[in-house]
Amino acid sequence: MDELVALLDSDGRVCGSAPRSVMRRDNLRHAATGVLVRNSAGDIYVHRRTATKDVYPSYYDFMAGGVVAFGEDPYDAVVRELAEELGISGVELVKLPEGDYADDATSYHAYLYSCVWDGPVVHQPEEVAWGAWMSPAELIAKLDDPSWPVMPDTAALVGPLVRSFM
Repeated sequence: MDELVALLDSDGRVCGSAPRSVMRRDNLRHAATGVLVRNSAGDIYVHRRTATKDVYPSYYDFMAGGVVAFGEDPYDAVVRELAEELGISGVELVKLPEGDYADDATSYHAYLYSCVWDGPVVHQPEEVAWGAWMSPAELIAKLDDPSWPVMPDTAALVGPLVRSFM
């Protein structure tokens, strides 16, 4: 079933809904979530998206997250996505500054968080093909490598924060 996605106006207010497929096809502005997961040593969890993802398939990402469903509270979406994608729940989420991102593939307002997690990471097989912990220095080296396919939205929205960890 094609889930209904909350659509946003230019001020970030919900102004309607559309099926996810229509939102992607027409690149409609929507709401999305992201969580930067670090362990107590300061490493960052990096994963590779599956080849079947509807946007940026097989790209590397260092945020867990996704689209906010119509009628869903963004915080509830953050909690849901973190549990679905990486099997992480019951963790304290620290709010990061919100942001906006748009390119030819996606356009959204981001509700961003971070957390510290030292437990097991369990991938949702439909979403995550691979994952590992990287130090901030390792991740920055990857971000600076033009041959490494990283999610451009995550790099734009959270890359500066990761660089500040050095």
